[in-house]
Amino acid sequence: MFDSKSKILVVDDSVSMRMTVIGLLKELGFQNFTEAGNGNQAYDLVQAGQKFDLVLSDHNMPECTGLEFLKKFRAHDGCKAIPFLMVTSETEKGMIVQAVQLGASNYVTKPVTKDALKSKLEATFARVSQAK
Repeated sequence: MFDSKSKILVVDDSVSMRMTVIGLLKELGFQNFTEAGNGNQAYDLVQAGQKFDLVLSDHNMPECTGLEFLKKFRAHDGCKAIPFLMVTSETEKGMIVQAVQLGASNYVTKPVTKDALKSKLEATFARVSQAK
């Protein structure tokens, strides 16, 4: 599994959803979080030189959607291999396929549960570890 000190970027336009995701991550032992309210804010952090070990991003956000952020994130130097999980209420297969094609490492559907998040993180970590 990811190191408990991994720096995690949580991106969602809903403050309550960010708090929910961070709360679940804390229950899983993680302790280092940065928050952003949309893809533009998240990308500004990346451009400012902040480094992250893991990104969890909502899909539906104003100004810059999760897919738009994912596309910019993957194009940024040093961000191609960083695990990126889409957190979404979208269940349409086409959106999920598009996210994977743009470089999403995995996705978890809302409402997010601790067990579902843990399972997706473990699967993502296993895939990332295998790729190294």
